[in-house]
Amino acid sequence: MRVLTVVLSVFALVFGASAVASATQVRPLPQAHAHNDYEHTRPLLDALDHGFTSVEADIYLVDGQLLVGHDPEDLTPERTLQSLYLEPLHKRVLANHGKVYRGKPVAFQLLIDIKTNGVAAYTQLDKVLRQYPFLFTRYVNGFVLPGPVTAVISGDRPRSLMESQRHRVAFYDGRIVDSTDLGPGSDARLTPLVSDNWTKLFTWTGVGEFPAAERDRLRQIVSTAHKAGQRVRFWATPDVPGAARDAIWTELRKAGVDHINTDDLAGLQAFLTRR
Repeated sequence: MRVLTVVLSVFALVFGASAVASATQVRPLPQAHAHNDYEHTRPLLDALDHGFTSVEADIYLVDGQLLVGHDPEDLTPERTLQSLYLEPLHKRVLANHGKVYRGKPVAFQLLIDIKTNGVAAYTQLDKVLRQYPFLFTRYVNGFVLPGPVTAVISGDRPRSLMESQRHRVAFYDGRIVDSTDLGPGSDARLTPLVSDNWTKLFTWTGVGEFPAAERDRLRQIVSTAHKAGQRVRFWATPDVPGAARDAIWTELRKAGVDHINTDDLAGLQAFLTRR
């Protein structure tokens, strides 16, 4: 019996260690963005297990707390930005000696979408983010100091307030359509990311050939952003598994779009890994 117990213990240790190793050795995917990440069974953690390097959380300011959810009826007191994202990221970076993923440092983005009451929500968010002094990329008196995680503010974001800050721990998500955020006229130290609704710019939904003029427009947007040191993301791209979605993702990847938007973590991981 004692021999059997020892054998089983060794078996458990070996295979347990293998499971931990496989979990920590996941391949980071630079283009993978988890849209509505908080709707997964394990917010943030599921995305990390699939190698995602960008996650998105919607927040509301409620009684001084930053609560995570898509709509007001989804909010509960225990689902705070700190509990779902900031504390787990902080612990992970400490455990990985200053990195989100073990091995070579990989840029990681936390996209925070303020749903309402932008100035008040951002003011509280700014206070909360500063409680993690070694976690976030910072802007200090004209210089960007890289950190393991870059927080970017989307949604109801108060641009004038953010522009006025000489010391920031978050950055601004610009727009592509009807804005001056894209390209050399903008400042990547404030707006390192530009995002927009795919359907405002393109008619193609992945069915049939990608119109040549639209393909050229996509590549011109990416080229213009990259020349200014900006990254590009589109939302509202088709996200139902199938040939149309794969066609869209293929064009986004080829064009060099920095963040491919999805709710299907396993699907995008498989797509990017195959390539």
